[in-house]
Amino acid sequence: MTEARMQELPTQKPGSFCWVELGTTNAGTAKNFYTQLFGWDYHDESMGPAGIYTIIKLNGKDVGGLYQLSNDMLQQGMPSHWLSYVYVDNADDATAQAISAGGSVIKEPFDVGPNGRMAIIKDPTGPVFAVWQPKGHQGVGVYRAIGALCWNELGTSDTQKAGDFYSMLFGWSREVLPGPMEYTVFKNAGEGIAGMYEITPLMGPIPPHWMPYFAVNDCDETVQKTTDNEGTVIRPAEDIPNIGRFAILQDPASAVFAVIKPAPAQA
Repeated sequence: MTEARMQELPTQKPGSFCWVELGTTNAGTAKNFYTQLFGWDYHDESMGPAGIYTIIKLNGKDVGGLYQLSNDMLQQGMPSHWLSYVYVDNADDATAQAISAGGSVIKEPFDVGPNGRMAIIKDPTGPVFAVWQPKGHQGVGVYRAIGALCWNELGTSDTQKAGDFYSMLFGWSREVLPGPMEYTVFKNAGEGIAGMYEITPLMGPIPPHWMPYFAVNDCDETVQKTTDNEGTVIRPAEDIPNIGRFAILQDPASAVFAVIKPAPAQA
């Protein structure tokens, strides 16, 4: 998060993260949990036979989405999870490019009413993400503010293969940061938008994944609120020099996410 500037208005452009979405086994419990952590409000929208889709709100602005996993999804073994979306000009073209770059398609491109067109894709090393071609809905209305999405992080078994894939698909450049663990910053049009690290055996049985980070005023207080509200601490709060203090958490339905109190901006 070396270049994560706190901002109220997102800079939506192709290749940027534009939405985050929670699929959960218990929408009611999830709403209460995240309200306690981030102060979120919710607006439920009927999707007809598909059920309810909830828009997550922060001070009246869209933060992301939330829905309850269907019986079919549960029967397929889908766990509660956060899904990150990347803004594209054309979802069909992006899907074809992902396939040619070695990825696979979880869900073919489809229209989401008048809001946009999307597809769900798996990169060659396993992590899943979505692409979003906006029409009536551009994506989040607040970014890198307290209580909102501020970063995305890729844990992968092969940073070279994954890095090449995303660079080909979205045109992201890569900067490797010095340190005890190699950490790569993905940049979109020169702006740092995400990070990548390689999962090692010493880290335990961590599946390859994309994980969202939400900005907080107090990392330790958020960790305490997590345990107070039946969540789990995956990685306790710790400092990253010049970056901030972060923790990796799990909600009561087992969806994993991270929080960070960004370090003060360098003069």
